[in-house]
Amino acid sequence: MHQKVLILDFGSQYTQLIARRIRELNIYSEIIPYNKAPESLEAYKAVILSGSPHSVRGENPPKIDLTKYRQNLPLLGICYGAQYLASEAGGEVKPSKIREYGRANLTQIEQTSALMQGVELNSQVWMSHSDTISALPVTCKKIASTADVENAAFVFENEQTFGIQFHPEVYHSTDGIKVLENFLVQIAHFDQDWTPNAFVEETVEDLKAQIQGDSVILGLSGGVDSTVAAVLLHKAIGDRLHCIFVNNGLLRKNEFEQVLEQYKGFGLNVKGVDAGARFLSELEGVSDPEQKRKTIGRVFVDVFDSESKLVSDAKWLAQGTIYPDVIESVSATGGPSATIKSHHNVGGLPDYMKLKVVEPLRKLFKDEVRRIGATLGIAPSILGRHPFPGPGLGIRILGDITSDKVRMLQEVDAIFIDGLKKWELYDKVWQAGAMLLPVQSVGVMGDERTYENCVALRAVESTDGMTADWVNFPHEFLQSISNEIINKVKGVNRVVYDISSKPPATIEWE
Repeated sequence: MHQKVLILDFGSQYTQLIARRIRELNIYSEIIPYNKAPESLEAYKAVILSGSPHSVRGENPPKIDLTKYRQNLPLLGICYGAQYLASEAGGEVKPSKIREYGRANLTQIEQTSALMQGVELNSQVWMSHSDTISALPVTCKKIASTADVENAAFVFENEQTFGIQFHPEVYHSTDGIKVLENFLVQIAHFDQDWTPNAFVEETVEDLKAQIQGDSVILGLSGGVDSTVAAVLLHKAIGDRLHCIFVNNGLLRKNEFEQVLEQYKGFGLNVKGVDAGARFLSELEGVSDPEQKRKTIGRVFVDVFDSESKLVSDAKWLAQGTIYPDVIESVSATGGPSATIKSHHNVGGLPDYMKLKVVEPLRKLFKDEVRRIGATLGIAPSILGRHPFPGPGLGIRILGDITSDKVRMLQEVDAIFIDGLKKWELYDKVWQAGAMLLPVQSVGVMGDERTYENCVALRAVESTDGMTADWVNFPHEFLQSISNEIINKVKGVNRVVYDISSKPPATIEWE
């Protein structure tokens, strides 16, 4: 059993990034909502209290019994967690004079503090709060400040209990990983043994024990997640894994045939099911984004229900669900975070489908999945494939879906993706695609007036999909792609490029 960090989630959208940063240190972390905290702490070696959209000064702020944690395990409060520690111990939390959001620099550091050792003076940190700790409890000692935040970090004297007002988990906190390493390795004395090799070995053994002699059906997509899940399962149960690749009519151009060809060298049982006409029929007249997702998910499950009956001893449905899917569909493990959007492969199966769900990647971020895939020997060309949403082009066609719109967007998308590869930009991008907008605009082509469709190109840089920045492509590339799309794709006379980051936008438009 690996030593574990317990992260108590108070509802912050950054909570998942805490887990990811900790895993970069080869330490396993587990997120549990504050209101479902475990009765026993025997499985944990340290505890972290997350941030929160709530205020400790509010009417019903999230609360836990701190006596259960303080002096029992090393304890670190981040942002709201720090304010809660200070407030409950007799300190004072007041509204900030200004909302402290964005970059700041550490102007004072207590270098003798175990938490702050090796953190550079004037190093950048990321603030995101509207309250501030105006007075520390008498039992606390300040260990860091910024120009605007006097009590940016503190420690309870004679305890391994710390609070930090900034967010060490985000990229913008340049020494944030060092703070987490100090807390977990130097203070809590974790062994850094949660590695890709260890994950593979343990997951294969867990899958053998979970599935035993049953057969499993896996929904294959051709992407990184389902491929890694398939290879892990094949390693555990061999030919009792039955992979099904469904054409939902919303795939990229020629993708159905290409993916089936791709898997011929894997030694997997793979069956292609062309259900495109069925999906498009069910989607006729549906324009609401959530309804589209749910319709696609429902038909997807129906197809698998039919296919599962053709495998006599199939008891399980395997999916390549990963952590961001779960986070954005429901608060992680049922906690207080806000729902952003539903995912077709999250949330279980209807009662009539007599399959149990197995999701070997459910707790992994995308970059972790790629590392696991490399350990399993999967080709870089597959591991480097851009993420593609389960509902496919269905959520890249804004408004209702028709077969003509699908064909139009497939052509646009193919030109964009092929262009990225020709310009040697594909591997520098996390995810890219085109959106067909419910907008028509006037144009001039061949001295004639046109009134045709507008498409938006989208490309982002990211490491885990939780946050993302738009890619600043060379203007010459965008000009070339725009010209090619307008010249070759009938029905499109305008191309725009999306320069929104996540947050506040999401990567997909729906």
